[in-house]
Amino acid sequence: MPKTLAIIHTSPTLTPLFTKLCAEYLPDVTVFHMVDESLIKDTIRNGHVRPVTNRRLLGMLGSAQDAGADAILVTCSSIGEGVKIGQGLIDVPVLRVDEAMAEKAVHMGRKIGVMATLRTTLEPTLALLEEKAVAAGVQVELVPSLCEGAFEAVLAGDTATHDRILTRALQEDMRGVDVVALAQASMARVVEAMGPGMLPMPVLSSPELAVKRTAEVLHMSPAETAV
Repeated sequence: MPKTLAIIHTSPTLTPLFTKLCAEYLPDVTVFHMVDESLIKDTIRNGHVRPVTNRRLLGMLGSAQDAGADAILVTCSSIGEGVKIGQGLIDVPVLRVDEAMAEKAVHMGRKIGVMATLRTTLEPTLALLEEKAVAAGVQVELVPSLCEGAFEAVLAGDTATHDRILTRALQEDMRGVDVVALAQASMARVVEAMGPGMLPMPVLSSPELAVKRTAEVLHMSPAETAV
């Protein structure tokens, strides 16, 4: 019987990207998207994830499960705290978009650059990398870079300014790191636009790694998934 994946976004702009990735890595899986921008807007406005935001996310996770999802992928790093709660309460696998990226980063280098355009995304990503480093038994040095002004530029429709700020941070703030982890799924296209050989270090972004991890989970047996 075909599997079904629900993808929960806090920005509708990510729907085409994940639709494309799922077509590539999950061609035999039925995919449906759920979008609620107010979750990230509330988090940005308050500077943290409020309990009410976690409760609302849990409601969306429950709705996705009731709609027949065999797994759920949440594409917003800022609400990772709620995803973690959901993993213990929802009966199907709930995946955090940046988890596979964090695991790969701590195995690729000891000095890890972390870039974000929002503090509410940067801080959860740093915490996740620390958690994965402990789980892997390694010590890492995290080098954060908050690309101020980039998020506001995107909201204003000025993607050129957003991309320019991120490019500068990659070339200057990330100098000397072993690997860079991009905290937001929307940042991946900037690296792609730079082309191969433009940066001396590997740069990891979450979307492709997350969909590949989801494919692994969906194609496991129920017993394997429960482990």
